[in-house]
Amino acid sequence: MSFFKKLKEKITKKEEEYEEQIVETDSDSSEEEEEEKESLSEKFKQGLSKTRDSFSGKVNDLVARYRTVDEDFFEELEEILITADVGVNTVMDLIDELKFEVKRRNIKETYEVKEVISEKLVDIYYGDDNEEVEELTFNEDGLTVFLVVGVNGVGKTTTIGKLAHRLKEQGKNVVLAAGDTFRAGAIEQLEIWGERVGVPVIKHSEGSDPAAVVYDGIQSAKSKGADVLICDTAGRLQNKVNLMNELSKVNKVIEREIPDAPHESLLVLDSTTGQNALSQAKIFSEATNLSGIVLTKLDGTAKGGIVMAIRKELDIPVKFVGLGEKVTDLQAFDAHAFVYGLFADMLEESEEKED
Repeated sequence: MSFFKKLKEKITKKEEEYEEQIVETDSDSSEEEEEEKESLSEKFKQGLSKTRDSFSGKVNDLVARYRTVDEDFFEELEEILITADVGVNTVMDLIDELKFEVKRRNIKETYEVKEVISEKLVDIYYGDDNEEVEELTFNEDGLTVFLVVGVNGVGKTTTIGKLAHRLKEQGKNVVLAAGDTFRAGAIEQLEIWGERVGVPVIKHSEGSDPAAVVYDGIQSAKSKGADVLICDTAGRLQNKVNLMNELSKVNKVIEREIPDAPHESLLVLDSTTGQNALSQAKIFSEATNLSGIVLTKLDGTAKGGIVMAIRKELDIPVKFVGLGEKVTDLQAFDAHAFVYGLFADMLEESEEKED
């Protein structure tokens, strides 16, 4: 069986598992939300259309121009991968692995390399043990606390709203804490999302102490018997010392009130900023212990390879990706579905040949 075929089977199995989960817990979905629901493969296929059109088009052109897999072929492939923001270090490792596999399998035809690329991208993301990353970590003995960080303008507040909606779909009682007290309009924006998805928002006045907001959020969530508290934070990078001090203070309050919390510290990054997103991730990883990345606006960039660069260079899992504007378009990241979205046209072409 071809790798593309195996890829499709894996995705189909995950789609069925997720549908069962939602059917059991989300019996009150509106007609509009039902219409918005798409399969996992379709979401990634549509969300990665810009990256795929650019990346796959160039790969197909490369394959058409070369009859054999030689050094010149790999040099051009290297350039295509770097252009897709896969990251220089990641690309160099990937090219070395591709050369090894081509030699090991005695591959002569260039079109055969496309399937090997897809295999190696999945391997890069999941690592040698090929274990899949858990979506989110929850507290089994009480309130779960998620801390969400990121610079202004990356879609942090929107991500929190969509995450709250997703958790509600899974039957969880969610509370939001408006800890971004410094950006004008941030509190109001979170309140709008709270009303939209039907969850309470704990807030103080603009300019107040974020740690105090988070403390009140914890107390309120406990009193309401909530399952999850999602804490927004300020996203100032002008002074890294202030950022570290602020996040350290917030973390201490959370740890004091809830042992082993926060259970997730999620960094929101804008996919369209490419390598700049990688730089932001490095700064925030110094300021707080990140457990995962949320990549927004993946549907708006032709450089979706940044997913691989972040995983390989920072060893931080991408837990969610934004694949559109709808409230249901915050999608749990899955490397198999990502590679499917990246190579969907090639996969379908491969299936047609097999049929």
